[in-house]
Amino acid sequence: MGLSELLSTFGQNYLDGLLATWSMTAVSFVLVMVLSVLVTVARVSPFAPLRAVGDLYVQVFRNIPGVALLIIIAYALPYLRVVLDWRTCVISATVLMATAFGSENFMSGINTIGVGQVEAARSLGLSFGQVLRRVVIPQALRSTVLPMTNLLIAVMLTTALGSQVPLSPPELTGVVDYVNSRATGGVLAFLVSAAGYLATAFVISLVGNRIDRKVRILR
Repeated sequence: MGLSELLSTFGQNYLDGLLATWSMTAVSFVLVMVLSVLVTVARVSPFAPLRAVGDLYVQVFRNIPGVALLIIIAYALPYLRVVLDWRTCVISATVLMATAFGSENFMSGINTIGVGQVEAARSLGLSFGQVLRRVVIPQALRSTVLPMTNLLIAVMLTTALGSQVPLSPPELTGVVDYVNSRATGGVLAFLVSAAGYLATAFVISLVGNRIDRKVRILR
């Protein structure tokens, strides 16, 4: 099957798969950003048990293979009467893993902030929460634009876990299985999906670099 025949027959499936990938990526990344901040706040908290919980979360979820985590969520949780739809299972697995790496990015950003700034904020009478909100988190966000851009691309690629469950519509990688189960798409079917990932990652990189140039903190 040639490219023109492949696209004429399955073009709509590829488009639906690309939109599904974008949708899951957007939802996942918003949740990752929120949870990454919360986990990082826990890891720098003056409350030792909270720091331990944050560190444990990162150590656990950055070391679990994505497929294994998806299997646990999709097939083990129902035994505990927690039944999620397939799309939610994929998003949950993606978010749990990516949050661990997002927290590491934020920790790196926090480490770039001079101790003198934090001490100055405390000398003004700011509480721990106020120091985080007004000094630490804003600067950490500005310092981690490029790492978070890379994380966004990683989140997009991780949504390919959806090919392991019966998503409807399938995401880009799942479309390949769909095509090859109905025709002889071969390697070309993979290349079309890869082009979708590559084009999306390229746009994300361009936008991320532009944002970084605007908000970068010069030290």
